[in-house]
Amino acid sequence: MKIFVLGDTHGRNKEFLESIMYYERPDMLFHLGDYVEDGEKLSKIIGVPSLIVRGNGDFGSKYQEDEIIELKDKKIFLTHGHKYGVRYGLDNIIYKGMELGVDMILFGHTHIPIDIEEDGIKIMNPGSPSFPRGLFRGKSFGIINIDKKIETKIIEI
Repeated sequence: MKIFVLGDTHGRNKEFLESIMYYERPDMLFHLGDYVEDGEKLSKIIGVPSLIVRGNGDFGSKYQEDEIIELKDKKIFLTHGHKYGVRYGLDNIIYKGMELGVDMILFGHTHIPIDIEEDGIKIMNPGSPSFPRGLFRGKSFGIINIDKKIETKIIEI
């Protein structure tokens, strides 16, 4: 199962849509908040189902701040990240993932891509395809492949 992961799009999708033309169509799209409307639009354009969580900028959104999904026997926790203080470190979000017993944590908010493993949990922030931050400064999104194990990749646009 192949999943595109993005967040912090803030209404700007053009470069993301142009860049995914070179990739095989995914099975799903995860949008990690801050302009949930983009997740809805992109899901329709790409023609795949989506799972969307709301961010700190998604006032009045119908979406939850946190979601847990199980795919191919892998438990994945999706959140925007602002509730867990991700700008100041990953400890809180890792503890939450451990508490939930997940295999993977996906979050946004910082606009800085991360693809690591900690305490047996895969952790990914896909960065932002619109407004990058940090030393990396590249626009990015993530790809997850789930089979017997979870494989992750940050894609620079």
